[in-house]
Amino acid sequence: MLPAELQAKAFDRYPEAGRRIAAKHVDLLRKLPLGFLPLLLRELIVYDWKFPAERRELDGQFAYLSSLSPDQLRQAMAPFAQLRLTPALEKLDWVDSPAIFVEQLTAHLWSTHQIDGFRAGATSYMEKASASAAESAPPRRLGIAVIGLGVERTDYRPFRKLRPHGTYFSRVQAGGGLGAIVGAVTHRAAASPTPYAHWHIDAAPSAPAAVQGVTVVSYASLAGPRAALQSRMQKIYEAAVFDPEAFRTRMAQMQAAEIGLDAADPVLTRFQLALLTEGSGTQVFATTFAQWAAREALRRAQPSTLLVRFGPRQRENPMNVLLAESQRRPEFDPQGSLIDADMGAYYTWLNQQRLPGAAEASFLAWFEGHGDAVAIGPGFATGTTSNEEISLADLLAKLGRP
Repeated sequence: MLPAELQAKAFDRYPEAGRRIAAKHVDLLRKLPLGFLPLLLRELIVYDWKFPAERRELDGQFAYLSSLSPDQLRQAMAPFAQLRLTPALEKLDWVDSPAIFVEQLTAHLWSTHQIDGFRAGATSYMEKASASAAESAPPRRLGIAVIGLGVERTDYRPFRKLRPHGTYFSRVQAGGGLGAIVGAVTHRAAASPTPYAHWHIDAAPSAPAAVQGVTVVSYASLAGPRAALQSRMQKIYEAAVFDPEAFRTRMAQMQAAEIGLDAADPVLTRFQLALLTEGSGTQVFATTFAQWAAREALRRAQPSTLLVRFGPRQRENPMNVLLAESQRRPEFDPQGSLIDADMGAYYTWLNQQRLPGAAEASFLAWFEGHGDAVAIGPGFATGTTSNEEISLADLLAKLGRP
């Protein structure tokens, strides 16, 4: 089937909200080229499980496309209409399986040297769609990274990549530090009770307590689903012939119920499923889990508050050994974890800087149980050091509240 042949009933298998949007815009969808439409449908088919920020972005794309005249629409879609596709691609079920179509389309574009033109067209389209959206004032964001759990002594100098961007504090009072940080997140959630606007991502061995208004994602609380997924991954790895493409497809087809994920919050459940099935190493490395979860939360939910606490990861081992974690007691590597988490904190700050309102955003990185911290944001000189004795509560107050 080609886009021009689309009928509203073609979307009967879509979840409710996505199906409703497709039916409303079916006349528009018929006008879109096959080189573009499945990319839009890939987002629409999971609309019901998207965060509010993602929904606003997709709604904005439909509003932008609907606002174009026929000539403007043809011009916007020209880079995609000019793509040379194969009959095999055209025969794929791009309505019900748009993600599979996009994956094969990408491989085809690479092999036929069309990927550069496609990327240029996609970049231009997104820039224009974003520019057409009504702008709203972004929140005053606060990001917090806590690293080094379990490290008592080290010669490692933390926050080397963050120090040039803020003020390094060498005499932070460590006592009650974590409580002060959690208290600040709780305060912001109470002051601005917006769904999925305040996050606590934790990779410590014990799961944190639930807090009203805070979205909690915990490595420890996902131990059961991680073990179930590791068992399935191990069987695939140990097969006589390992097919990477088939493995990736199987991970993409994994359902939350298969690995025992709690379905109480469908949006968060789908986020956790993607975190475990799409991330590389998120199933077995606590530091990778924390870094990837923070990245995806910032990219997708665009929260105003994000706390990510890194925990110790297990030592490097062959994949078959790592996947057997649920059947053995892992050997932890606190010193190596500190280095990983330090880089993870830096990447978390970089990802926060990509969001609207970056110039007014604040960021705090703290070496847990120690006196080292870096504060970045308005009012903090870059590339400086402070030997002032200060509590984390006071430092957080200086960073500002909503």
